[in-house]
Amino acid sequence: MVAAGYPAASEPMWEFHYKNQWDSLQRIMREEIDPGYDGDREAGTPFCPAGAGQGCDTDYVYADRPARVHKAVERLSLTGRIGKPLITLQGTLDTLLPISRSGDVYARMVEDSGRGDLHRYYRITDGTHSDGLYKAFPSLVRPMSPCLKTGFDALAAWMARGAAPPPGRTVPRAPAGTDTVNTCSL
Repeated sequence: MVAAGYPAASEPMWEFHYKNQWDSLQRIMREEIDPGYDGDREAGTPFCPAGAGQGCDTDYVYADRPARVHKAVERLSLTGRIGKPLITLQGTLDTLLPISRSGDVYARMVEDSGRGDLHRYYRITDGTHSDGLYKAFPSLVRPMSPCLKTGFDALAAWMARGAAPPPGRTVPRAPAGTDTVNTCSL
């Protein structure tokens, strides 16, 4: 899993994400893009085993899907060519959408498209995809909610007053004893 891009040290959260988020996310996304794949079923069959055949998302072969599906994916595909200010925050321990395969890639796309001046990318050290995991793993992860609020406020100020936020960076975890549950500085 680490070789596939999942962050080292995130192992304790893998089972939670698999059981509670990954399967349903994959089926919901596929249903939106290719609703005909599973016939009348709404978002496929949860946790169907590989080899179950048509309608089972573990057997989905994108290359075999109709042209309309490929066109839908093309329309949804990220290009990095943003036209308005954008702030992206992602936790370094995100095990639903690993940062090395999502946020880092998108930040490079924006930069490569020449729109880096419109983008701020904050990598939140020890943040994950679900704040609910903070209670289960308080020494491993930190809450993202305070950073999301700070990011939203910074984006609103950027849009309303032209007050560009600080350059993107990796935001370290605050020292022990600091209120990391309610505050985050970008």
